[in-house]
Amino acid sequence: MARNTSIIPKAPFGRIIMDSGAKRVSAEAVDALTDVITDIAEEISTKAVKIAHHSGRKTVNEGDIKLAVK
Repeated sequence: MARNTSIIPKAPFGRIIMDSGAKRVSAEAVDALTDVITDIAEEISTKAVKIAHHSGRKTVNEGDIKLAVK
């Protein structure tokens, strides 16, 4: 099975799982969490860009992100 490359480093996701109480974490679990978080971030980013454009701006700001999450 080919590994997906991600723009987000995978090590922090493994630490998040470990900090949540796991004694051990498989590489597949880290890959799965990375994929899910990346998908969510892409959806939020797309919505935030649309909000900024609708407001007549080219720059996405904090408010756009917060509104996109809701």
